[in-house]
Amino acid sequence: MADDLFAHDPAPPLAEALRPATLDDVIGQSHLLGEGRPLRLAFQSGKPHSMILWGPPGVGKTTLARLTARAFACEFIALSAVFSGVKDIRAAMEQAQQFLAGGRSTILFVDEIHRFNKSQQDALLPHVESGLFTFIGATTENPSFEVNSALLSRAQVYVLKSLTDDELRQLLQRAQSRALGHLQFDGPAVDTLVGYADGDARRFLNLLEQCNTAAGAAGITQIDAAFITNALSLNARRFDKGGDNFYDQISALHKSVRGSNADGALYWLCRMLDGGADPRYLSRRIVRMAWEDIGLADPRAMQIANDAALTFERLGSPEGELALGQAVIYLAMAPKSNAGYNAYNAARAFVKQDKSREVPVHLRNAPTRLMKELGYGHDYRYAHDEPHAYAAGETYLPDGMQPPGWYQPVPRGLEIKIAEKMAFLRRLDDEAGKGS
Repeated sequence: MADDLFAHDPAPPLAEALRPATLDDVIGQSHLLGEGRPLRLAFQSGKPHSMILWGPPGVGKTTLARLTARAFACEFIALSAVFSGVKDIRAAMEQAQQFLAGGRSTILFVDEIHRFNKSQQDALLPHVESGLFTFIGATTENPSFEVNSALLSRAQVYVLKSLTDDELRQLLQRAQSRALGHLQFDGPAVDTLVGYADGDARRFLNLLEQCNTAAGAAGITQIDAAFITNALSLNARRFDKGGDNFYDQISALHKSVRGSNADGALYWLCRMLDGGADPRYLSRRIVRMAWEDIGLADPRAMQIANDAALTFERLGSPEGELALGQAVIYLAMAPKSNAGYNAYNAARAFVKQDKSREVPVHLRNAPTRLMKELGYGHDYRYAHDEPHAYAAGETYLPDGMQPPGWYQPVPRGLEIKIAEKMAFLRRLDDEAGKGS
């Protein structure tokens, strides 16, 4: 009996058992692997080239690297940038040298290449240039920011996409045909698995494997959504709090508000909350949206955004998130103006490059007798004592500086009234002779 325990190797995980053996077996990435598409043409070229495969988890980066080595009959050396150091890189170089001496080419695959520091990435450069190996890096982060420019310039970047729902369903059919034919999934069960896989093939296959184990324990073969929800540990959808996915989604939220699309704003807000984004961070961004894209067209937007942030601080999650949701609806539907935002940026840019201009004498404070004798505050006109509480013709900019006209209100919301007020004041200035 003891011998039987070691008679067979353990069955590989489903994700490994179903790993494609040829390019035609790959599900997804049709924009790269379809006929006439870049990676398909690269495979047909007969000569491998260095590349960086950029995409979210579970979309086939490692698989494509292995298929490249197989297609070009190359030796395959794999390193993980998470666990590998200089010693491992040196050992890989020595192994590639041995392969080359034996007339065999090498593919060096570095998973999560963005985890290598600059020195480690630089260590690969001379060997890429010498042809010691063909380099393939995989990353979930934007290589423009995470991969050294020198290494980046020597590798073709291919962007991989999350699998679509239909592609995940194809993967389910393959899993059933090869390993899980005894299980039957109803429509809602498949929808549940597809939804929680979130475009990640490896995650999808792991969920299927959990289903298989749970169904075996329960003695059933018919799988419905209720069984999946009760039997499986379903984690939140993929969300990288520090990577591109995070910033892409906050960008989508901001642009949905700016575009006056309440449904879009709510969708991206809820996506980020569902993925684990810090609601306090979202609160700060919502306040920023109010000032940047609505501004003085509707000053209530700032108040509502601030109130929503305070409400969340008081109630916490999940109750306080309702306030954030209603805030983004209000902001999305409020009249939009970036006039104040543009005026502020223009003023900052002008001051940064301009000389230090003196404060006009009539605008200076005169708390002492000497200052008064020097003319500080002389001829200053107190606006409240003037008609319309406005000192028509008065100047408030440094001497010799022409009015820049930075603030140009838009014809929306409260700024319509502001524009009317500005036009009225300009007429008073013209009548007082300032306009001439």
